[in-house]
Amino acid sequence: MTKIGVIGAGAWGTALAHVLANEGKEVTLWARTPEMVATMEAMQENDKYLPGVRLNETIRITESLTKAANADAILLVTPAQYIRKTLEALKADAGNGKPVVICSKGIELESGMLMSQVAKSVIPSGNFAILTGPTFAHDIAKGSPSAVTIAMEDKDQGNELCEMVGVRTLRPYYSEDVIGAQIGGAVKNVIAIACGAVIGRGLGESSRAALVTRGLAEMSRLASAMGAKKETLMGMCGVGDMILSCSSMQSRNYSFGMEIGKGKSAQEILDGRTAVTEGFYTSKALMTLAKKNAVDMPICESVYQCLNEGLDFKDAIEKMLDRPVRKENV
Repeated sequence: MTKIGVIGAGAWGTALAHVLANEGKEVTLWARTPEMVATMEAMQENDKYLPGVRLNETIRITESLTKAANADAILLVTPAQYIRKTLEALKADAGNGKPVVICSKGIELESGMLMSQVAKSVIPSGNFAILTGPTFAHDIAKGSPSAVTIAMEDKDQGNELCEMVGVRTLRPYYSEDVIGAQIGGAVKNVIAIACGAVIGRGLGESSRAALVTRGLAEMSRLASAMGAKKETLMGMCGVGDMILSCSSMQSRNYSFGMEIGKGKSAQEILDGRTAVTEGFYTSKALMTLAKKNAVDMPICESVYQCLNEGLDFKDAIEKMLDRPVRKENV
């Protein structure tokens, strides 16, 4: 597969288009507005979402979904809450068996569905995979060594996608656990908000380490309840993504949590941003999913209550500390 359509010209979509074009792939990148297309073509740069990276000049940029979808494979890189709408528009072009690789991390707010479930509900005949892992767009675009998980039930086609996406500095690892890969990518966004908040409040690195570790336990419980494999979360899509997102200001979720810890309101922070902070929306959707699967997720629940129900951060900490001691492996 050498002809690739990338749907979504945010930071991550642009970075993927750039590194794949550098590898000699024929890449078409879809941007939402004609103004954005014109600006990127004129500047040879996505100055809004990926400033400072001069894009490979072979990338074709278009506002036509049909043109971008005319490819051997489609990388779907729109924000998670827009996946359904984008797939609705792609029905005629994505239901013919070609692989559609979902590169967005999250849970649909209204339905509580994972992205693969949303995709199948829109295009039952679609052929879907998941790309996820510990990556920052600027690092990938600049050629920093990194790795991701590609999850797909069809092992042969999953490995073929790994060959397609893999470049010397971006190593994909195949997994058949589609559910587990998505849970890791979604839950870590919420835990990253919690980690940013404790650092923003000045509670220290020991507190952050505790949140990461217990956050992984919450992630694992949900994965098991939904039929996924706990060991999947020991890879790039779980531990790897958690380490990155919970420790760096490059993470939109971590930096969002940092501002929450300093006393700003969620709406105040969101109003000052152009890029989507997915963990804010995932925190609410995750409560639907946890309740549906009867899973206890106290950290994620506290984040949700702080962001949506007015729970004071200090009270959230006290609530966590008052929980009974339990075995470490549960």
